[in-house]
Amino acid sequence: MSASPHRRTPRRRPLPVTAALCAAVLVAGCSQAPSPQPSAPSTAAARALAPTAANELEDDYRAVIGNVLPSVVQIEAGESLGSGVVYDDKGHIVTNAHVVGDAESFRVTLATGEAPVTARLVFSYPEQDLAVIRLESVPDGLKAAKFGDSSTVAVGQIVLAMGSPLGLSSSVTQGIVSAVGRTVSESDQDGGTGATIGNMVQTSAAINPGNSGGALVNLDSEVIGIPTLAATDPSLGQGAAPGIGFAIPVSMVRTVADQIIRTGRVTDSGRAALGITGRTFLDAGYNPAGVVVVEVMEGGAAEKAGLRARDIIRKLGNAEITTITSLAEALASRRPGDEVTVTYERGGSERTARITLGEI
Repeated sequence: MSASPHRRTPRRRPLPVTAALCAAVLVAGCSQAPSPQPSAPSTAAARALAPTAANELEDDYRAVIGNVLPSVVQIEAGESLGSGVVYDDKGHIVTNAHVVGDAESFRVTLATGEAPVTARLVFSYPEQDLAVIRLESVPDGLKAAKFGDSSTVAVGQIVLAMGSPLGLSSSVTQGIVSAVGRTVSESDQDGGTGATIGNMVQTSAAINPGNSGGALVNLDSEVIGIPTLAATDPSLGQGAAPGIGFAIPVSMVRTVADQIIRTGRVTDSGRAALGITGRTFLDAGYNPAGVVVVEVMEGGAAEKAGLRARDIIRKLGNAEITTITSLAEALASRRPGDEVTVTYERGGSERTARITLGEI
C-alpha cells in the first residue's frame, strides 16, 4: 500500500467473575451440608457498572484534550494550511516540512482563539518531513506540549489525533496504535517531500488534509507522533484509505527539532546512506529489477567497499532491491555505522560487498 502526504488545504477558507474452589470438610457424626455456590454478578449489576467504565474513559478523553489541545496550532503558509505543535515556551513550533513548503513566513492561530501570530521559518528538513518555525512574539500563557517516549508506544494503545483537518481547527479524532515500525515513502507530488521515513506509527485515528503536523497523543497527555501521511487506495482513485494513517515517531521529532533549535539546522540525521546516486534499473521485460549506480560519492560507504558506477544493486542484507524506493526503505530501517552485505551485479556477474553504512 502506498502512502501520500496530505494535500495542504487551500485557505478557502468483563466484569471479573470470581471463581471459588470449595473444599468439602467432613466432620465425624455430622452430615455435610451442600456448599453454597458462588453466584455471578447479576445482569442488573453488570449493566450498572458499564456506564461507569464508559464515563471514566470519557473523562480520560476530556482530560487529555484539555491538557494537549492548547498546544496544537493551525498554520497558514500562503494558500496552504496545516497544523503544528508548540515545542517549548520560547515560541518554537514543530510541524511537517510539507506543511511549510517553500514559505518563510506564516500565520499561526492558537487553540485559544486569539488573533493569528506571525511566525518565521527556522529550518525545514524535507528528508524526514519535519520543520521548526518560531513565533515572532510569544503570547502570554503559551503552553508547550509534553513529548513522550517512542519505546513505550505499543499496538492497541488508545490515541487521539489533534489538528485542523480541512481547516476545522482544534479537531480531535480517536483510534488506536495499529502498528509500529512502519517504513513509508511519501509521494513527491501534491506538495509531498518524497521522503522515505522509517519507524513510523500506524494509527486508525482519522487523519485528513490539514492534520499534517499536528499531534498524535496517548492517554497520558503525551505527544507520541506527528501525523503526516494517510494511505491511499488505488481502487478509490488514490483517495484516502479509511483508518490507515501514519505519524512520525516522537523520538525522531525530538532528535530533529532539538538540533534545529540548537544549531539552526540538522547536523546528525541518524539516517543511513550508501553514498551513491542511483536510478531504478529495468530488465529486458521492462520490469523493475534493481538500482543501477549512477555516481559513487567520494569517500562514501559504497566507494570504500569498491562499488562503481553502472553496478546494479540487487539486495541490501536480506531485502530484495527492485526500485530506488525499495532501496530507500531498506536503508530507512538501518542506522549509520551498521554493517550490511550488498549484493550487486557487475558485467553480468553477481558479486557481494560488506559495507559499513554512512550517514545522509
